[in-house]
Amino acid sequence: MKFVDEATVHVHAGDGGNGALSFRREKFVPRGGPDGGDGGAGGSIFFEARSGLNTLADFRYTRQFRAQNGEGGAGRQRSGRNGSDLVVAVPIGTLVRDTETGELLGDLTRDGARLCVAQGGRGGVGNTRFKSSTNRAPRRTIPGAPGQARELFLELQVLADVGLVGLPNAGKSTFLRAVSEARPKVADYPFTTLHPELGVVTVERHRSFVIADIPGLIEGAHEGAGLGTQFLRHLSRTRLLLHLIDVAPLDPDTDVAADVRVIEEELRLFHDDLGGKERWLVFNKVDLWPEAERASRLEVLRAALGWDGPYAAVSAIKGLGCSALMGRLMQRLEALAPAPPDSGSAAADAESEDA
Repeated sequence: MKFVDEATVHVHAGDGGNGALSFRREKFVPRGGPDGGDGGAGGSIFFEARSGLNTLADFRYTRQFRAQNGEGGAGRQRSGRNGSDLVVAVPIGTLVRDTETGELLGDLTRDGARLCVAQGGRGGVGNTRFKSSTNRAPRRTIPGAPGQARELFLELQVLADVGLVGLPNAGKSTFLRAVSEARPKVADYPFTTLHPELGVVTVERHRSFVIADIPGLIEGAHEGAGLGTQFLRHLSRTRLLLHLIDVAPLDPDTDVAADVRVIEEELRLFHDDLGGKERWLVFNKVDLWPEAERASRLEVLRAALGWDGPYAAVSAIKGLGCSALMGRLMQRLEALAPAPPDSGSAAADAESEDA
């Protein structure tokens, strides 16, 4: 299934059923009085996050969602049946916005989180409700209220603890294969990865984290080059970035330090928070260097970059250094304070409880 991370849909909750205008007509009951029942409430529409989904592709083909209307009331004070609610499954990490107002309605960040996106119409009132000592034959009723209708914009941002960034062919997909059970496509041409891939890294029992392979970035990604803006936003939820660097490019004239700065600049220009996010450098393909020269070459490269932050030297294709790096990452993630729940998710939970 093609990865789709944006969609626009129309939702229409069910209309409430009308209240009934009715009077008792029974033999031997000359003054039966009003007996019109109330209408049923219309069904509401909910979005629910499901762990088995990872794309919004289904919404390319189904864009209209309508909940069931409530039934009208009837005589003998019979109330109409409420319309059934409609629950629409969406991937975890889906943001829901009202296209007209731009308001963020909710952010479904955990499995089972539910958000009411369209409220069903209130049921109407039958004439029985208006009976009084001074009005014994009321002919007044209240019709059912229309269900809420709106256009929604859905945006998917993948949820991961660690995000992989780097130029195309830096070895990110191979690295993800080496450290997790994920099996992204690997080939010797640029842009092999066309959508984010997630993998679960298990360090030991009950100690694991999620890592996301973001498609390779190029210069101008923050302006949309190579679909860069679509990919960069998936990094906003990560807690830490791994910047993979190809230290043995095919072209010997490649300036590795300049390539690193391209990614640094794109992260900064896309958003200040992303540019300031904790980032580790991972020097990949060190197995292609003579073993005796690896340490000295790394020091030269670090000096050229002016880098004094965390780093690691690995060979993703051979698994060299990957296990040790995952252990260090696990320790760092455990030391970092967990991200506080955002207001969108809290709003979704609150509406779920009210429902």
